Amino acid sequence: MKKNNIMTLTTLLLATAMWSGCEKKSEFTYKTAEAVVQDITTSVTATGTIEPVTSVTVGTQVSGIVSKLYVDYNSIVKAGDVIAELDRTNLMSELSSAKASLNSAQSELDYQKANHERYKTLHEKGLISANEYEQVRLSFIKAQQTLTNHKENVKKAQTNLGYATITSPIDGVVLSKAVEEGQTVASSFNTPTLFTIAKDLTDMRVIANVDEADIGEVKEGQRVTFTVDAFPEDTFQGFVSQVRQEAAAESNVVTYEVVISAPNEDLKLKPGLTANVNIFTLEMKDILTIPNKALRFTPNEAMLSEGETIQNAEGKTKVWVKEGSVLKAMPVKTGLTNGTLTQVFEGLAPGTEIITEIQVVMPEGEQKQMNTNPFMPQPRNRNQNQKKK
Repeated sequence: MKKNNIMTLTTLLLATAMWSGCEKKSEFTYKTAEAVVQDITTSVTATGTIEPVTSVTVGTQVSGIVSKLYVDYNSIVKAGDVIAELDRTNLMSELSSAKASLNSAQSELDYQKANHERYKTLHEKGLISANEYEQVRLSFIKAQQTLTNHKENVKKAQTNLGYATITSPIDGVVLSKAVEEGQTVASSFNTPTLFTIAKDLTDMRVIANVDEADIGEVKEGQRVTFTVDAFPEDTFQGFVSQVRQEAAAESNVVTYEVVISAPNEDLKLKPGLTANVNIFTLEMKDILTIPNKALRFTPNEAMLSEGETIQNAEGKTKVWVKEGSVLKAMPVKTGLTNGTLTQVFEGLAPGTEIITEIQVVMPEGEQKQMNTNPFMPQPRNRNQNQKKK
């Protein structure tokens, strides 16, 4: 351990000596930049999926065999257009059976009604007991209820028969078709999906997943640009229409859904495409800007060349300019920043040259010496090796 400490101290002393030697011969130059009037933008990146603004799934509420299909993928439909039909045989049989039961219930009601009237007259004359009359009255009421139930059954059978004709609920384009003619569809608790219809493909949207670290900057109305791999040379425009509050977590990564409206007049955008999204969270036009590194620069006496002086000034935030041999501080008031540029409200005029950093310029011999590490193995001299041979 003691040996290592001695070597470390020796290294530091040698390096210090070399730097001291260079300081005497080195010169300093200043890199500058202009205060420029330009736009400042910041953006949040995300990926998302393109989908129609409005799409509906069309199913069937009855079971049966698909007898006719009138549409295919990409078919244009109007609301009310027949797009498929199911075989009606079983449904018509159910309707006929319900109507027959209704007729039977009507006949039973007619009989019970006449019987009730007859027994009512006998009861009023005291020719039958109250118990006998009550039984007849209850039978009449039961027949009325039975007739009502059979009427509902007929309505239900008629409705189910209507379900055999499947129509489009909206104007739009058929995106998907999940059945073929002759296929049996079974309706249970979940209605089977037969078609997916998009209302208007000229008005699309992007569902983007924004990281939790960025979601606080995203607001409705912000401008958005995005690209898709299908058209790599095109940049599409949109705007944030909704920031959803529900979080989604996957593999410990939390994201929020942001809905982006995207006009699609030329129909290039297709449902399901992946979009690479830029959401502009800050946009300022025609403002005076300076590089951020100019705000980090502060001169000191050690970096001054011969004859140069420093003229400081009061102020929390300042930049430096070089006027002849004087490094002069200029207090400024700053505003928003995008991480590279900062807005300047006051203290600078457009075109002012400000110092951003200092650069050490060493003589060629000293630069070669500084680039050589005395503790690294040196390459062999090939001429010496050849002489030894």
